[in-house]
Amino acid sequence: MSPSFCFMIFRSSESHSFRAPLPPLSQKLIEKESCRSGPALCDWLRMATKTNADGRTRGSVQIFIVAGLCCFFYILGAWQRSGFGKGDSIAVEITRTKADCSVIPNLSFESHHAGEVGKIDESGSEAKVFEPCHPRYTDYTPCQDQKRAMTFPRDDMNYRERHCPPEEEKLHCLIPAPKGYVTPFSWPKSRDYVPYANAPYKSLTVEKAIQNWIQYEGNVFRFPGGGTQFPQGADKYIDQLASVIPIENGTVRTALDTGCGVASWGAYLLSRNVIAMSFAPRDSHEAQVQFALERGVPAVIGVLGTIKLPYPSRAFDMAHCSRCLIPWGINDGKYLKEVDRVLRPGGYWVLSGPPINWKNNYKSWQRPREELEEEQRKIEEAAKLLCWEKKSEKGETAIWQKRVNSDSCSSRQDDSQATFCSFNDADDVWYKKMEGCITPYPDEVAGELKPFPERLHAVPPRIASGSVPGVSVESYLEDNKNWKKHVSAYKRINKLLDSGRYRNVMDMNAGLGGFGAQLTSPKLWVMNVVPTIAEKNTLGVIYERGMIGIYHDWCEGFSTYPRTYDLIHANGIFSLYNGKCNWEDILLEMDRILRPEGAVIFRDEVDVLIKVRKIVGGMRWDTKMVDHEDGPLVPEKILVAVKQYWVGNSTST
Repeated sequence: MSPSFCFMIFRSSESHSFRAPLPPLSQKLIEKESCRSGPALCDWLRMATKTNADGRTRGSVQIFIVAGLCCFFYILGAWQRSGFGKGDSIAVEITRTKADCSVIPNLSFESHHAGEVGKIDESGSEAKVFEPCHPRYTDYTPCQDQKRAMTFPRDDMNYRERHCPPEEEKLHCLIPAPKGYVTPFSWPKSRDYVPYANAPYKSLTVEKAIQNWIQYEGNVFRFPGGGTQFPQGADKYIDQLASVIPIENGTVRTALDTGCGVASWGAYLLSRNVIAMSFAPRDSHEAQVQFALERGVPAVIGVLGTIKLPYPSRAFDMAHCSRCLIPWGINDGKYLKEVDRVLRPGGYWVLSGPPINWKNNYKSWQRPREELEEEQRKIEEAAKLLCWEKKSEKGETAIWQKRVNSDSCSSRQDDSQATFCSFNDADDVWYKKMEGCITPYPDEVAGELKPFPERLHAVPPRIASGSVPGVSVESYLEDNKNWKKHVSAYKRINKLLDSGRYRNVMDMNAGLGGFGAQLTSPKLWVMNVVPTIAEKNTLGVIYERGMIGIYHDWCEGFSTYPRTYDLIHANGIFSLYNGKCNWEDILLEMDRILRPEGAVIFRDEVDVLIKVRKIVGGMRWDTKMVDHEDGPLVPEKILVAVKQYWVGNSTST
């Protein structure tokens, strides 16, 4: 309602109070404009103009009401246009332009929000254009670069650990896909077939030919599901383990596969509702982890070496080594102590292959029986010190179970060899040296873990016991509620979100795991990343919910091959790292690990997203900004993006 119109009504009311009739045209104009402003004002004015009032008192009341309404609407309109509150001026721009909220065709999904955040002042220099890297960097892994690795000591596998490039050696270009690259097959077909062009390495087909790891057939690799210790297939091997370990009833949900090969064990566990975090080094076995991720199976580049594994204490229900070539008995069982740290009380450790049952196999293994005997003796001693109970030894497979609590292992308190770590340091692992001490059990655990999937939304013991500072039961439940709303909005924006189009999903700043919990489905899995600089250490909570994740510092490259994730979720990541490192480096790393035609969902403050959108404008990404699901007045916005398809020595298409 404009001030001039308010004045017209005021004059109209005043003249009515003095019984001065209005011309018919003026009367109709006032009625028309009043009805636009609201039904109450419309009705009042029609009544007022139908007959003259009987007295000055009635006219005064009418003047007072109209003046009050005019002032209210005038102040409201002025406030809306003032930009009061961060993001409000942008909301006005949306309302004024009525911008179409549908996403450009390249994005392959459409928005149902009020409108695009458009026509924002982004004055300044044009977006920097990032050129493609040389094709030799097609499979570049910045922190596990083979050439750099050879400059580090080989003791305790140090040279296979993370060694990231200094600032002056970082690449500032886009990692190209190999010629012929295609979108991987959808799950579950991807478990068994990988396009040859995506990972063109045949060495494993020769080296592991008789072990049923991988076969080359025309333009695809086929994965029969075999392994060195299970040439008849992973399913039969898992059946054998399930005769001892409660795999089928939801008690065992999270597993750790050390030295995973092509991750067939983890691939076949998924059908039993068990999710495995698999790792293997980038070594002479070309592209093990790359094959795993192309198959749609969770995996990272990693090794048991000199530093702690990037996982919290008490994370896994089961840990597994199938001829993984890790020397478990050396250094007083240091590696077994690290497995004990990440193994949940009551969890299981499976060792398949040498030296188990060495008496019957030393000849076929072509190793001295004395050496194998000594190796198994050291493993048995370390397991006893850790108070693990041996549950089974059959063929070449042995299974131990970790005790449920310290009360069931009181004998080791008197053992002079039992040196205990500080419990407060159990989750402080990023680049921290592996210690030769035993991680103590927690003093108090509030309740037992529920079987999966019930544990996904139940209150995790770490939160129930108050072990995560700043996170209460109430705030946890509220976080779940918020992420249910957020993910529902994402599904309206991108209708392919839970269709199977996106198999490998990453949450760069996972918090309590709310995003991943709302997406849980057999069609996809989520790598929940908790930044090392996050205010709250919540990765243990994520594992207690039955999901997997990893610690990481986004100022460095992630431990994966290029083009290994279909969808990346970045919630507040750039606000978190503001001033910590270059945003370009983070975005280039996101581009490296994102598959061609993969999608990104950013959620952050609008001023942050404007800067991000400007940078990715030079990275061959298509973008669209939409409002927060609660409306345009919320300063937090959503930026959605799709990486264009292009390969080495080609332009984008």
